[in-house]
Amino acid sequence: MLDSIQRSMRDSAKVRWSVVALVSFTMLCGYIITDVMAPLKTMIEQDLGWSSYDYGLFTSGYGWLNVFVFMLIISGIVLDKMGVRFTGVSATIVMIAGAGIKYWALSTVFDNPMATLSIGSWEIFSIKRQVLYAALGFSVFGVGVEAIGITATKAIVRWFKGKETALALGLNVATARIGTILAMSVSPVIAEKFSSPSMPLLFCLLMLVVGLMSFLVFCVLDRRLDSEEVAEREASGEEFRLRDIVGIVKIRSFWYIAALCVLFYSAVFPFLKYASDLMVQKFGVDSQLAGTIPSLLPLGTLFLTPLFGSIYDRKGRGATIMIIGSLMLIAIHLLFSVPALNNWVIAVILMVLLGVAFSMVPSAMWPSVPKIIDERRLGTAYSLVFWIQNWGLMGVPLLIGYILDRPCCKVGMELVGGTEVPVYDYTVPMLVFATFGLLGLVFALLLKADDKKMGYGLEEPNIE
Repeated sequence: MLDSIQRSMRDSAKVRWSVVALVSFTMLCGYIITDVMAPLKTMIEQDLGWSSYDYGLFTSGYGWLNVFVFMLIISGIVLDKMGVRFTGVSATIVMIAGAGIKYWALSTVFDNPMATLSIGSWEIFSIKRQVLYAALGFSVFGVGVEAIGITATKAIVRWFKGKETALALGLNVATARIGTILAMSVSPVIAEKFSSPSMPLLFCLLMLVVGLMSFLVFCVLDRRLDSEEVAEREASGEEFRLRDIVGIVKIRSFWYIAALCVLFYSAVFPFLKYASDLMVQKFGVDSQLAGTIPSLLPLGTLFLTPLFGSIYDRKGRGATIMIIGSLMLIAIHLLFSVPALNNWVIAVILMVLLGVAFSMVPSAMWPSVPKIIDERRLGTAYSLVFWIQNWGLMGVPLLIGYILDRPCCKVGMELVGGTEVPVYDYTVPMLVFATFGLLGLVFALLLKADDKKMGYGLEEPNIE
């Protein structure tokens, strides 16, 4: 009787899609905070006295703990050992704590503005305290938001076995992109209204508390399903073991997906961190409206990611979809790099096309992982992919900030609101992003070739 009840929960479309809605809303709240400062680069430089390198360093802080302290991999192991409920609630609390530190740093004026590390008379580095503390807060937040990402993914895969897996994951990604849309479009309005770059973060922090409540409701549903999952594990006699990590890293296609992931996302998310400034510097868009055009990218993914996911579910061709998306990414960034293409209409068209490319690759990439890695190791597998991805999310913004402060890109100064601000040429950074796309294409082709050899079924439909 109990087994019948548990199966009916998973077979009920209403319950399944409720699970997607609940965990996706929590991710939405996290993604708002991830990108809430992205459209405020110019305002931050004016009001807080930051440079592009300061901004890049702050943005790179997102991955410090995940990458160097291996917190993302630890999160994946915890997820496989402790389950989605414990990991998800813990991750959301960590997000709230990190966002709180970040808000405190950005809204505080420090008496001693510089933090210096020295050995004797040798100064190793000197950094603005505000930048350092904001980056540390962002790093703590990054641990939580990446953990909730792999938790939501594993939860959805678990609830959608043999069903509309890619569509469900696509809707999860699309809902998270709503957070990016809100961050890019609403953040400048709030910042201007309150004359503070930190105020949008406070609004988003309060929203994240609501996200925690949403995940707690999911936990109630998941607890009812849990007894069935425990019965399945006991019947198979399989439990996750730490040495299973070795089994994951021996799989070639796992590395191809991981490489494609870090390269593709490095060409999109770090680009979004600078896209609003690109709109101002190259396309002459007003700074208060500069976040509107980049917000078209996640807006496109809102509809297209579920569409491509549904195609993958019904028709297959997952590896082919990733190849097409990579090709589009290369072409779009190359066009962004052309100095003569500086009309805002062109920016709108390219951003819409980038949204299409950004819908295609994730819609096929994330549902492909369960075809390569078995479910008991899935949390760790996703965490390893996300950990590799975080190298890009951490390093690329810092790299772009460093490049922009070089003479090849920092081409002058202009007076804005009584304050002198730098003028940047984004040609070289856009060529860097295009290079990431090109390398991603190479790994997408290798993935398709390995799938043909190993028979993972990446070109086959997901619905059984």
